[in-house]
Amino acid sequence: MPVVNQSFNYQFTTSTDKMSDSAFIRDCMQKVLAGGSVTFKEAEQLLATCDVMALAECANTITRAFNGDTVDVEALINAKSGKCPEDCSFCAQSTFYETGISKYPLLPVETIIENAKKAKEAGATSFCLVCAYRSPPEKDFQQICDTISEIRSKVDIEVNVSLGFMTPERVHRLKELGVKRYNHNLEAAESYFSKICNTHDFADRVNTAKIVKEAGLELCSGGIIGMGESPGQRLELAFSLASLHPDEVPINILIGREGTPMAGFEPIDPLEAIKTIAVWRFIMPKTILKIAGGREVHLKDKDRLALKAGANGIITGGYLTTGGNAPNRDIAMIKEIGLKA
Repeated sequence: MPVVNQSFNYQFTTSTDKMSDSAFIRDCMQKVLAGGSVTFKEAEQLLATCDVMALAECANTITRAFNGDTVDVEALINAKSGKCPEDCSFCAQSTFYETGISKYPLLPVETIIENAKKAKEAGATSFCLVCAYRSPPEKDFQQICDTISEIRSKVDIEVNVSLGFMTPERVHRLKELGVKRYNHNLEAAESYFSKICNTHDFADRVNTAKIVKEAGLELCSGGIIGMGESPGQRLELAFSLASLHPDEVPINILIGREGTPMAGFEPIDPLEAIKTIAVWRFIMPKTILKIAGGREVHLKDKDRLALKAGANGIITGGYLTTGGNAPNRDIAMIKEIGLKA
């Protein structure tokens, strides 16, 4: 008889069927390694497996085959905090919620440059300027452009940005300045999006992602798991992301911040998160899959497993409104498991 796992609400096979389960996982891996793609139905079956280690090992094989053994290490700065006009129910920076965070306008150029230098010295390979805007006012956008120019001339580090919704003209300007990658997350599956945001819709986010790609910038676009969505909706999000051909996909795990509508949400099971990361690797074999916000809280020491189960990137040193591991600790961890930062 099958065993029902309440966490996934799927029917898992029993250990007596583990051999056939493992064979299916390896068949899917060979399909991906040969240049094929898994179907949604196959992805559902992968996510429903009880053979977590076979899934992790095969996801790791795909990662190494297409991406080598290097881990992308990124640092970021919350360059403008709070007062965001969007009502995203997971976000501590929304003006709709009182969360007690530090709020401040766009940081001075010198402050951001100093943080970029520290990130480089700590071992980060890229540095992302993140600002809580729907879209920056022209004065702020010009200051951001000036800041990017200064970083590019003074610090040997890749510069990425996340500034909200974009126009083609602004994206082309960022490209001219040498920005490598633009971050604009889809956040959640289209079928779940109205549950987390009402001030804009899923199509608005897809539109900016397409503008970024059309301009020739690399696209960083991911989402958050553990917001009450179903496992199937996590796959729906992954396939939507894959259709945009992103260069990088950050996988965040919800931290229910006090003051937001998601404050009391039950934390996701760490192995559920690991399985999600692994299956996303089958769906997006060549993309940088980056474990991001929430990994220190929810994965703890299992971030080592995540980096051997499909992930090949991390954000280090802290996030927008929450702290994180020290970069030297993360880089030491990467080396301990036989990978390169």
